[in-house]
Amino acid sequence: QVQLVESGGGLVQPGGSLRLSCAASGNIIIINAMGWYRQAPGKERELVATIRSGGNTNYADSVKGRFTISRDNAKNTVYLQMNSLKPEDTAVYYCNARGYYGAGLQFGSWGQGTQVTVSS
Repeated sequence: QVQLVESGGGLVQPGGSLRLSCAASGNIIIINAMGWYRQAPGKERELVATIRSGGNTNYADSVKGRFTISRDNAKNTVYLQMNSLKPEDTAVYYCNARGYYGAGLQFGSWGQGTQVTVSS
């Protein structure tokens, strides 16, 4: 099993910044991709940003230019730097990771979620 633990959520004013972190633990062989998703009340979970092991990134149009995803492969950790936050960014943010662990088994894991609230 691979577990993900997120941190860094909270309350911030519009225009402010937050940095989310997500650390993966377990008998990990390789993490092919890590990413962040979010779910606002009454809405479906949506992709925010992903990053592959080689560094290729993908962003939702709504966060391009404001959010930056990065990862530390040695620490099995992914980060999401969120700048110029807007009230519509308010949601529970979930970390996701996919790869291989143990004796070569595939995994796909989700974190428990961290609340981000953008409000004055």
